[in-house]
This record gives sequence, structure tokens and C-alpha cells, in this order.
Amino acid sequence: MLKLIIALVLTGALMSGCTTTQKGAATGTAIGAGLGAIIGHQSGHTAEGAVVGAAAGGLTGALVGEQMDTQYCPVCGRRYTSGVQYCPHDGSELKPLQK
Repeated sequence: MLKLIIALVLTGALMSGCTTTQKGAATGTAIGAGLGAIIGHQSGHTAEGAVVGAAAGGLTGALVGEQMDTQYCPVCGRRYTSGVQYCPHDGSELKPLQK
């Protein structure tokens, strides 16, 4: 139990400067690995379940995190993900969407 607490504290400290996409991926990986291990344990394949769960959770978490970084164009109002800096429609600089 102590190892788990230390791992969670270290993960939190390392993620403090990460983007929302990276935080989502890390969180999804951790949750997916835990759930995969639990499900895998039921069939006698704990490690394999953890690996599959971590992969699925990481991908899903990254997608969710990227969507949380949504930006908008102040001119036309269209929304874009964080990978876009300027509106492809009118060239305006995108602004972060206030949540």
C-alpha cells in the first residue's frame, strides 16, 4: 500500500507541468492498468490484463484530454483542438475556450 501511495504522489508531481492531453493519457493509463489487472486477475492473467488496460486507457485518456484543450475562433466561433493555432477558415488566432 505504501508503494502505491508513493507512486501516486510521484506521478502527480511529474504531471504538474504537463499538457491536458498528457495528463489525460497518464491518468487513463493508470486507471486502465488497474482495471485491466482486476479483470485479468479473474481469468488468471493479471499482467496481460494490466497491459491491455493501460494501452486502452492511455489512448482514451489522450483523446479526452485533447478534447478538453478546445480552442475557439473569436471571429467565426468555430472550435478546434489544441494542435491548431490559427483558424483555417479566416486566419484569426485561436483563444482558449473558457470552461
